[in-house]
Amino acid sequence: MKRATATAGWPTDATVTQLPHLETFARAAELSSFTAAARLLGLTQAAVSQRIHALETSLGMAVFHRQGGTIVLTEAGKRLYDYALQILALHQEARQSITGEEPLVAGGLALGASTVPGEHLLPALLAVFHQRYPGIQLKADISDSMQVIGQVERGQVQLGLVGRKSENPQLEFHHIATDRMVLVVPQGHAWKKRKEVSLEKLCEQPLILRESGSGLRHCFEKSLAECGKSLRDLNIALELGSNEAIKEAVQRGIGLAVLSTYAVDKEVKSGRLHPLRVTGLRCDREIFLVWDRRRALSPPARVFKFFLEANPIAEPS
Repeated sequence: MKRATATAGWPTDATVTQLPHLETFARAAELSSFTAAARLLGLTQAAVSQRIHALETSLGMAVFHRQGGTIVLTEAGKRLYDYALQILALHQEARQSITGEEPLVAGGLALGASTVPGEHLLPALLAVFHQRYPGIQLKADISDSMQVIGQVERGQVQLGLVGRKSENPQLEFHHIATDRMVLVVPQGHAWKKRKEVSLEKLCEQPLILRESGSGLRHCFEKSLAECGKSLRDLNIALELGSNEAIKEAVQRGIGLAVLSTYAVDKEVKSGRLHPLRVTGLRCDREIFLVWDRRRALSPPARVFKFFLEANPIAEPS
C-alpha cells in the first residue's frame, strides 16, 4: 500500500512549525505585563509565561525584553505583533462570515492628559467617541505634561495628550492641535481696554505661573528666551498647579497670567477676563498624542488614535 504524499507545494504537518499562543502574545504586548494579560485572559501568570516561552522556543528568539516588572517588545517581537494582528483579524473575519456576528471593539483604555487637553479638549471628544464605540471604557488621568510622559514611558498609560515633547527617542509624538497663549487681566485692570502691551510693561506686573513641568510654562519660558528674557526678569507673585486656580487668582486681583485660549474661553466670553497680546512674545504651542514605540497599542488604543486623526481639533479663534 502506498503512503499518502503531500501535494506539490503544499507543506505537510511535519514540515510546518506552528506559531503557538499568538493571542496571549498580543495581549501581553498591549498591556506590557504578563500579570495583566493573565487577568484579561483568565489564566495564571505562570500559564502566560509558559505560553510566551513556547512561542519564543518555536521562533528561536526572544519576543520580549524583561525589565524588572515590565516587558517591552524586541525588534523581532514588534514584527511578530504586526503579523499576529493580521492573523487574529482574519480569524475574526472568518468567524463573522460564518456566524454573522458583528465584531465589536471592546475593552479598557487608560489615557494620560495634561491640563489643557484633559480639561478643555477631551470632554467633547470623549462624548462623541463613546457614542461611536460604546464597548470601550476610557479612563483619563490628568496631570502635567512631564508626568504624563513619564506614565507613557513606564507603561502606566498607553496614550498621552501633552503640550510638549521629551528627548526620549522611544516615544512617538503626533501633532493633534495648536494651542495659543494669551495674557489675561481682570475686569477692573487698567489694561482692560487694550489689545496689546509690551513685554517691558508685563515685567513690571505681578504674574501668576503654572508649576515647573507644565507644558504651558515650558512654552512660556522658551518664548521669553527668544526675546532675550527669562523668569528672573519677571515679577512672579505666585505659582499654582491648576489653570482653574490661576484664573480665580487673576479675577481676585492677585496678578496677571499667560494662559491657553482654550482654558480662558468661557471667562473671556463672559467678560470676567480680558485677553491681550504681548508685543514680540509669540507663545503658541503644539499639543501632541504620545505613545511608546516599544509597546504595542491595544485595539482600543488604535481605535482612539484613528479617531483623533479622523476628527481634527479646531484651532482656537
